[in-house]
Amino acid sequence: MLKELKRNHRITYLTLDDGTADDQARELASEYCHDLICVPHRRHEKFTAGFYVELALNLTSDLPYAIKKYQSHEMRREIEKRLGQFDVLICDFLAPAVNVPRNLESATVLFQHNVEAMIWKRHHEVQSNPAKKKYLFRQWRKMVGFEAATCPRFDCVVAVSREDREQMEREYGVKNIYDVPTGVDTAFFRPGDRQEHQRHNLVFTGSMDWLPNEDAIRYFTEQIMPRVKQSVPDLTLTVVGRDPYPALVELSKRDPSVIVTGRVEDVRPYMDQAAAYIVPLRIGGGTRLKIYEAMAMEKAIVSTSIGAEGLPVTEGTEIVLADTPESFADAVVKLLKDRNLADEIGQRAAARVRKDFGWDTVADSFAGICERAISHKEAQEAQKAQERQMVSH
Repeated sequence: MLKELKRNHRITYLTLDDGTADDQARELASEYCHDLICVPHRRHEKFTAGFYVELALNLTSDLPYAIKKYQSHEMRREIEKRLGQFDVLICDFLAPAVNVPRNLESATVLFQHNVEAMIWKRHHEVQSNPAKKKYLFRQWRKMVGFEAATCPRFDCVVAVSREDREQMEREYGVKNIYDVPTGVDTAFFRPGDRQEHQRHNLVFTGSMDWLPNEDAIRYFTEQIMPRVKQSVPDLTLTVVGRDPYPALVELSKRDPSVIVTGRVEDVRPYMDQAAAYIVPLRIGGGTRLKIYEAMAMEKAIVSTSIGAEGLPVTEGTEIVLADTPESFADAVVKLLKDRNLADEIGQRAAARVRKDFGWDTVADSFAGICERAISHKEAQEAQKAQERQMVSH
């Protein structure tokens, strides 16, 4: 999106920097922005002593932990220092909104990739441990409060699906809200040599430090994969993504059918080698960029309904949906055993994303929303000026 917007607009990218980005990150930033501003920000890694201390301290905070950990007075100061230098401030995801000052002179847009409270509600619903379930309930309710208070204070809100837009309109009373589809770089994501495909290999891609992805792989390896192996004994699963959780790493050491790569420079070779792509998400919102990438790679995809929620794709034609361990396993087995069917679904999926979801089309739509936000802000300021003039008279 930013690469496309950069063609016609000057982009300043302001980000928290926890020091984990690789050495090339700053150089690569020049592809999607003109100015890069990094604000140092310390956070504790999951499962460390500091992480558990933060969780405990959060019990007394009004902010949910997923928001509180990104609170940065330094970022707020950087934004305030640059007031008047930009036409529109785009807050990417809900978490950084905690650092956006109120009453900015410029227009503001909140880019909501998910309805965040829905993610925490689903975490609570699938959790079986009573203590964790109680903690997640409180996090969910805190997130509802923060999200409901934050969305309306932006000039425009952008959702990534019609379902998310309607939910925020309904539950948070957001007025100026639009939805744009997720896009995919269809020139970059293209299949390679089909001879490299491994007949019974499945692949999942996604950051493994994101709780919905962790839950998805736990669900698949514990409840679905054993069922598939009853019909396909030589099944393998490749999990591609940064920061795999410790239990998954240990599983891969014990079970050679589970391959865990950690962070990789390019996900395409791993997708290319797979016979099918899985999205066993039980938690989440927004849309799934990973699904569009897999579609562009001509992969047959098996997903839960939640995994494909918000995507305008046709079940049975461009994707296969399954919401129980039994039906998910059956769908995987069918695609692994019927290569013609898998190829047909993959090719139809690729044709769809190449036609409708290239980034140039999506970015034009997003830029149009930013223009509306600026017009909305100007109208508001003109009305305030008129009201002040009336009071002075």
